[in-house]
Amino acid sequence: MPSWDPSLYLKYADERTQPCRDLIHRVQLTAPEDVVDLGCGPGNSTAVLAARWPLARITGLDSSAEMLARAHAAMPRIHWQQGDIASWTAEPAEEAAPDTAGNGASPAAAADGAGRPQLVFSNAALQWVPDHFELVPRLFAQVAPGGALAVQVPAQVNAPAHVIMRELTQSAAWRSYFPMGSVRDWHVHEPGVYFDLLSPLTSRLDMWLTDYMMYLPGPQSIVDWYQGTGMRPYLDALPSDELRRVFMADVLAEVAVTYPARSNGMVEFPFRRLFFVAYR
Repeated sequence: MPSWDPSLYLKYADERTQPCRDLIHRVQLTAPEDVVDLGCGPGNSTAVLAARWPLARITGLDSSAEMLARAHAAMPRIHWQQGDIASWTAEPAEEAAPDTAGNGASPAAAADGAGRPQLVFSNAALQWVPDHFELVPRLFAQVAPGGALAVQVPAQVNAPAHVIMRELTQSAAWRSYFPMGSVRDWHVHEPGVYFDLLSPLTSRLDMWLTDYMMYLPGPQSIVDWYQGTGMRPYLDALPSDELRRVFMADVLAEVAVTYPARSNGMVEFPFRRLFFVAYR
């Protein structure tokens, strides 16, 4: 089975896109010429960027060919690029000011950020990339002077559903399928870590947490939500579709107890997200 399924991901497209809208609304850039959407997925975040800045040159980068195919089908005019956030760097400018000896780009042009985007944007993607102590300052360094790095990540690592999945992998029924290191877990730190990483590099850093209170039809909806994102590494570690079905059934049984129905039958599903915008 593919590691990423656009249809599963977009089953809750509005709920997944709302944090992206909220982040873009807080970015105080008037008219960035070049924008990069890191971990663009099926393009739902890229579409919001294009609506906010219709004249910008936008690049959507993602590691999943399936996600990029869906994005390209919806927005063929956007530049889509398959690649890994962990190794991404801004492409050099097509033309740069020559130095006085005519030997190519001048040091001043490079220092001015030629070829770098005014906005490096990432919505719910950096949690899949390790070593944020190296990653976040490096991504900030790719931003052109006067631009911004804008990021949203789930701050949900210890939420009940995540605990359920982790504990199941260590249970007698499942531990043989999940040896140490077999599951690609999320990489997210407390807000103070990102403050310490970025505050020495910028004079302006906006950071906030938001709890999104979602009310879903039942516990199966929570399993469906995670099946499109956070459960993918667990499912990918299992060798057959039958085992995946059994694992999801075991997760559902625990979720149904942990997330009881409200008076109208809906289940309350809070989801915390961390945002920051650092200006260069």
